[in-house]
Amino acid sequence: MSELLVNINITNYLGAAAQMTHIRSLKPNVTREEAVRHFSNGMVNGAARLIRGPVRSLAELYIPYRLFQVRIRSAGREQNQTFALDAVRGVLDLYRLPALAADDQFLTLQTRNVLPVGVDAAQAEERLIEKVRRMIFTQGFFRVRDLKIEAIALPGEICVPYWVCFRGSRERVHMAVLDAVRRRPEGAKVRRLVEAWLRSDAGASITS
Repeated sequence: MSELLVNINITNYLGAAAQMTHIRSLKPNVTREEAVRHFSNGMVNGAARLIRGPVRSLAELYIPYRLFQVRIRSAGREQNQTFALDAVRGVLDLYRLPALAADDQFLTLQTRNVLPVGVDAAQAEERLIEKVRRMIFTQGFFRVRDLKIEAIALPGEICVPYWVCFRGSRERVHMAVLDAVRRRPEGAKVRRLVEAWLRSDAGASITS
C-alpha cells in the first residue's frame, strides 16, 4: 500500500467538532466493513502494519465535483459523454459517469468531512476541456481529425465518497485513500488534496 506521511497529531483532528455541510453524493459501493478489510487483510497490509503501525482510524471523506455534458467531434463522428472534474483544484483524473437522470444514484446527507470548493466555473470548464483533449490524443492520436470539444456545465455539484485510513503513532500518521465508488486505491493526487485539507483549519476536524 502506498501511503503519504501526515505530520499531524492524530488527536488534533479525530472526533473534533466542526460545521456540518449538506451535500449530494454518489452512492458508495464500499461499506465501512469492506473498507476495514481492504486496509487490514493480506500480506501488503501485514507489512504496512509492521512498518507503519496499526490502523488507528477510518473516516469517510467527500470530494466535490463539477458535472459537465461534453460533446466531442472528430473525423465526422460525434460523442456525448458526462464527465465530472474535481472542484477543489481541478487536478484529479476525470470521473466518467453514465446518464445522471436516475435519482437512485445519489444520496443526500450532512457531513463534516467534505473538502471545500476552490475552482470556479470558468476555471473548471477550461481544465476539463484540456483533460478531455489530452485523454483523446493519448487514446487515439492518429485517428483524431478536426477535433472540437464543447462542455456544458450541469447545475449543482456532486460529491464522491472516499475511505481514508490512518495508521501509525499519535505523533506521526500515515494515510491511505480508497475510492468508495470505483473500489480502487487512490494515488498521490488524491492524498495530497486530503493532506492539504487536514493541515488547514477547516480540515482539522475530520470525524472518524
